[in-house]
Amino acid sequence: MNILVLGANGFIGGEVVRALTARGHDVKGLVRTRPAASCATMQIVEADIARLTMPAEWRNIIEGIDAVVNCSGALQTGARDSLASIQRDAIIALIDAAGAAGITLFVQVSAPLEGAGSNTEFLETKRAADEYLAGSRVPHVILRPALVLGRNCHGGSALIRALAALPFAQPVAFADTPVRIVALRDVASAVADALDGTIVPYSDLYLAHERRHTLAGIVSAHRSWLGLGRARIVAMPDTVAGVTARFADLLGLLGWRSPMRSTAMIVAGGGIATEASSSSPLDTQTSLETLLASEPAGAQDLWFARLYLLKPAIFAVLSLFWFLTGLVALVGFETARNTAIANNYPQTGAGLMVVATALTDILIGAGIAIRRWSRPALIASVLVSLAYLAAASWYSPGLWLAPLGPLMKTIPAIILSGVALAIFEERA
Repeated sequence: MNILVLGANGFIGGEVVRALTARGHDVKGLVRTRPAASCATMQIVEADIARLTMPAEWRNIIEGIDAVVNCSGALQTGARDSLASIQRDAIIALIDAAGAAGITLFVQVSAPLEGAGSNTEFLETKRAADEYLAGSRVPHVILRPALVLGRNCHGGSALIRALAALPFAQPVAFADTPVRIVALRDVASAVADALDGTIVPYSDLYLAHERRHTLAGIVSAHRSWLGLGRARIVAMPDTVAGVTARFADLLGLLGWRSPMRSTAMIVAGGGIATEASSSSPLDTQTSLETLLASEPAGAQDLWFARLYLLKPAIFAVLSLFWFLTGLVALVGFETARNTAIANNYPQTGAGLMVVATALTDILIGAGIAIRRWSRPALIASVLVSLAYLAAASWYSPGLWLAPLGPLMKTIPAIILSGVALAIFEERA
């Protein structure tokens, strides 16, 4: 069977692609950005789903396709995502195109729609697409996984590992919230079963293991999995969680997709355990304990968990370092100009040099803060730092031995920019 998978390089989509190819299906993967890792198992189609809001725009993409699996989605509208376009308008257009093309099955990986967060844009756009699909003539299966955990992680599951790896104590918001989990591989198997006919068309299924946990219990289990000993859970006050969510929402306006944005906090606060009344429960086989035991943690898991919360700190420090360096030079223009002249820089060009380098520093700092420009700004930070070192070494080589090491201190900043570039990607 020829199958189109939307979000094929995502957390769920990647596992679905592996499950489908293992069962002999031919997969075409629709992705926003071509993955850096090799994808020899599928044909890649690079397109922004948010722009495909008319049925005609899907026609060429689904030509020769027998079935469609939608694993695309986003948590919250921000600089990089429009939920109305991604989760509603584009999917409705695809459903119309699929009906006209005679697609044999449309598998919609959605979410439980009732309970906490039911009025958020995330679930409202999911609901609109689900209802349109249910009212269409396209044969379909809707799957509603609970909290998805797997060997790989992204978003909320990555945050769980990061909290588990914190030293001394693990702060958890809504620590006693009831949660049901579902293994990522069980979600992928359910998709494959639907396409193979094991799950009958027009099913609407809630996927979760029967056992309920708390968020604190899940964090504790991951801490043990990472080999870090007993967890010391500290319940985070709701007010702190609210402030964190609002700050994360502001970062979303800059293009950063934090798993601590308000939508996630609202859903987590109400529990991830209630079956949607329109869905039938499908208890999956893999428990949390079985999942973690079957995939022992390695050094790479511990590195990732420890770096995850350091990543925003690294980017914030670099952004502020460059921005404030430039701002201080402009505010103290005469002092900066005189310092340059005292270090043998030509007097005639010292003022222009101070202004040019200060504005460059401010632009680099602002660029690092904005996700779209962060990578080129980080590269610029390395190159400009090397240029500053070269110029300073030429005009005043004695600065290498000066007290407080003004040139020596630039080297750690260069290395930190390299670290930021190394951990920049959200997924492969």
